[in-house]
Amino acid sequence: MPPLRVGLLGLGTVGGGVVNVLTRNAEDIARRSGRRIDVIHASARNLGAPRICPLDGILLTTNPMDVVENPNVDVIIEVMGGMTPASMLIRRALELGKPVITANKALIAHEGNELFALAQAKGTVVAFEAAVAGGIPIIKAIREGLAGNRIEWLAGIINGTGNFILTAMRDEGRSFSDVLAEAQKLGYAEADPTFDVEGIDAAHKLSILAAIAFGMPLKFDGVYTEGISTLKTEDVRYARELGYQIKHLGFARRHENGVEMRVHPTLIPERRLLANVDGVKNAVLVWGDAVGPTLYYGAGAGADPTASAVVADLVDVARTLTADPNHRVPHLAVVPDQVTDLPILPMDEIQTGYYLRLTVLDQPGVLANIARTLADFGINIEAMIQKEASNETLHLPIVLLTHPMREAIMNAAIESLQALGEVCAPIVRLRVESLVS
Repeated sequence: MPPLRVGLLGLGTVGGGVVNVLTRNAEDIARRSGRRIDVIHASARNLGAPRICPLDGILLTTNPMDVVENPNVDVIIEVMGGMTPASMLIRRALELGKPVITANKALIAHEGNELFALAQAKGTVVAFEAAVAGGIPIIKAIREGLAGNRIEWLAGIINGTGNFILTAMRDEGRSFSDVLAEAQKLGYAEADPTFDVEGIDAAHKLSILAAIAFGMPLKFDGVYTEGISTLKTEDVRYARELGYQIKHLGFARRHENGVEMRVHPTLIPERRLLANVDGVKNAVLVWGDAVGPTLYYGAGAGADPTASAVVADLVDVARTLTADPNHRVPHLAVVPDQVTDLPILPMDEIQTGYYLRLTVLDQPGVLANIARTLADFGINIEAMIQKEASNETLHLPIVLLTHPMREAIMNAAIESLQALGEVCAPIVRLRVESLVS
């Protein structure tokens, strides 16, 4: 078959990685796809910038629309990032009937429903394996490998920056701000780290995973999101004393009356595999009714790992380019007319365990008052740590783990605890997940 001719939008870290993987593994990729795959046209903001890849035989331009509208280009790969102009370029490529491969999780999370509908109407496809968890083939695993299962829930560490920070806070006892500065110096975190540390990046990815797992439209606005920027080193230490690790977890579960989607710092029992995913690595745990738990682990970012996912999509496109569009793997795992608009449950209805840290006066009866207040709301204490009071303040920290309870009830209980005269500071609340069915 004639070579598949690729237009590449973006020649940065990921774009350069794509060219490198296609060049280095050209023979194996051709054997798997049935044809050679060549990048023939690419765009970059600065053509004079140093590159990590060879550019032989690639026509370069600063205008990405030239690449999209090149009649000799069969497939478009978008690795520019950002919403603008990526959205416009992808839409134009789809209008021209060209398959699009993208690593743009924000764009898929916000506009994926529209893009998939446009691709369907034009008889083409949007592939986005690289949009979630870098080199981990999690989308293919859920959409194809677990197609015989009813997916009950999934949980993932899907942002490497946050995981790097929490790992260093645990292992080295350093503060969030100190480790964040190191992450920025190492290139793991952006100058503005908001998307990573406040959970927005993970929420983009979770909304994509949940849509595929449950066969529903993308609903990024339904993801409850909390970041890790206010997390204290002592909470990481106390969690470890109780036999838990704190991870910035994305969690989605199917219920009879809807779906929960949430991203927040979470205590996970240290014996769980997911609790032992450290540094910048990613991992996703998926629970299917037939197979039980399956865990997918690997590099969540970087030139070659992300390029691995992009090129896997490229091989899929090469294999199915001449196939009937209605017989290709659906974007959201189910055929378009079977996508079900499931309601998203509000956080108040979610049930989980809780970690509470209270700073209280060192005087008799305090612990009894706390236990009585929680009992009034039907909340059972599972474990407790009580530390000695500081000589300077006569305040002491008390750390509690509770059995699972509905969020609305726990919020009311915390409000009542906060009103106790013996509680001297805002109560720190984190959630706990056992990650068993």
